[in-house]
Amino acid sequence: MPDHFENMCPVPLTIEGSSILHQMLRVRWAAWRQLSDEQRNAMLQHASAVFEAMESAGSAMFSLLGHKGDVMLVHFRNNFEELNQVELALAKLPLFDYLEATGSYLSVVELGLYDSTAKVYAALAERAIAPHTPEWNAEIEETLARQRTAMQPRLFPEIPQHKYLCFYPMDRKRGEHKNWYQLPFAERQRQMQEHGEIGRRYAGTVRQIISGSIGFDDWEWGVDLFAEDPLVFKKLIYEMRFDEVSAVYALFGTFYIGRRIGIDGLNDLLNLS
Repeated sequence: MPDHFENMCPVPLTIEGSSILHQMLRVRWAAWRQLSDEQRNAMLQHASAVFEAMESAGSAMFSLLGHKGDVMLVHFRNNFEELNQVELALAKLPLFDYLEATGSYLSVVELGLYDSTAKVYAALAERAIAPHTPEWNAEIEETLARQRTAMQPRLFPEIPQHKYLCFYPMDRKRGEHKNWYQLPFAERQRQMQEHGEIGRRYAGTVRQIISGSIGFDDWEWGVDLFAEDPLVFKKLIYEMRFDEVSAVYALFGTFYIGRRIGIDGLNDLLNLS
């Protein structure tokens, strides 16, 4: 890539898909116990019908392990408008008077295109097309459109049916000594390639969905890992800590581990008998 393009510290192109909302909730057990069996059953029956419809539209429910909450709801939708409708529909449920939010996370499925970015930037430089001109923008949009078509299933995935979910947010360091965003493009590309090779070795046991949240939430990315055996989360994340991009430039937020449950699982969780 010519020097003047490298000096731009070019932003890697990304393509985006599903909008995602994670909701972490705690049961207000003291208040829930004060209700009669009839009141609890009526609320659960009403909520079950709503949750069942949401599951068919791209939602899933997980029983959280640890003190960070009792339930995590994960919603994959086409856009933020649909996510907002989900939030409002849940907030109006009588059951939600007995649940309190302990956290949430908003993001969109994101695929980073380091290789495609390098190729299209180099091709534009060779043709002496100035950055951000109409011709430049047209070439970039053509590249993005081609990648959106090729990656459609990955951009709008169904929530995997695996038994366990590990979710956590993360950042890249922007400190005065280590700043990911000031590294040359080629160096970032190299490190991300090595990082991805570790994840690909776990492809048969872990399903990973990366979502971007810059401008949407407090961290830069959200990571969802789905697996049948939760121990694989420990092994994968531990191994990744040793690669350069994680060891030097990564910051991690709160980790949430959930076991997938359906409507029956929710009823079991809230059943006091």
